[in-house]
Amino acid sequence: MNASTLDPVLLIGGAGRVGSRAARSLRSMHPELPIAIAGRDLGKARQLASEVGYASAVAVDLERADLGLDGSAAFSAVVVLLKDDSLNALQFAQAHGVPYVAISDYAFDIGPEVALAIARPTAAPVLLLGHFLGGIAVLATLHAVRDFRRVDSIEMAAIFSPADMGGPTAQADMARVAGIAPHPLMLVDGRWLWAVGAEAQRTFMDIDGMTRQGQAYPLLDVVSLAAVTDAMSVRIDAAMREDEEASPGHRLIIDVAGVGKYGEPQRTRWVIEDSDFHQGMSGMGLAWAIERLLGLDGGKPVAPGLHHPETILDPESVMNRLKEWGVRFHSY
Repeated sequence: MNASTLDPVLLIGGAGRVGSRAARSLRSMHPELPIAIAGRDLGKARQLASEVGYASAVAVDLERADLGLDGSAAFSAVVVLLKDDSLNALQFAQAHGVPYVAISDYAFDIGPEVALAIARPTAAPVLLLGHFLGGIAVLATLHAVRDFRRVDSIEMAAIFSPADMGGPTAQADMARVAGIAPHPLMLVDGRWLWAVGAEAQRTFMDIDGMTRQGQAYPLLDVVSLAAVTDAMSVRIDAAMREDEEASPGHRLIIDVAGVGKYGEPQRTRWVIEDSDFHQGMSGMGLAWAIERLLGLDGGKPVAPGLHHPETILDPESVMNRLKEWGVRFHSY
């Protein structure tokens, strides 16, 4: 697929911190791919479009079925980086037969989107990307378990710096989650539960020897990994580091326990670190997903249907690209 022949990729909420990084990643990967940036602040969207190049700023109204766009407007993909309660963006993508990506939907959010995808299974590829780091965490975990004969448990811990928590849109989304979904979804000993109280807390040891207190989070990583690995227990927690800590604080820790290829008990810990951790890596993960959906990586465009990142992206290829981008990861 030649990027220059495509209609623009529409990034709704694209002027935010993750969206801007996704736009820049796409431009670095595909200089001729047209991009349309829609944001709450059209001036900010115009500025980003000018910086990225071969891009435009557009006004979008999510309250309208046509998104408030001219009838001649055409896009190669519709990407939503904020919570669209109307799902007009999804229905717009289905009506035009182009890929749709949702990056801001949690485990408790996806019912209406799943129903629309099931009702119109041949309309468009629908990628639910409400996963940590734009799907990179799931793919890194699948890389970590590649030598296991059986996976029993997966525990992920994301350690944040307060400065890496995103802009106004991300902060508003976190407040929304805190207000309406206090109980995160997890798999414990083969049973799904919405964790309450102490169940949602986890104390773990960081790689620098510090003890962290994690809080489980309702991300789609849990259901993706449970489905692919058949693990009996899966959870993802977030912990905040203190500003005064001298050690690097942006990291993802993946602890896996199970049975090795020769039948022996096996445990492994993988750690991913990067200076632009949450926003930058989320932008990269989103950019790679868009590239794959459109067939810009040399493969065929993704067919209509309901997708998660692990159904369209190869873990080993993603890990190799992370190395190329300077992301640090190592095992213990």
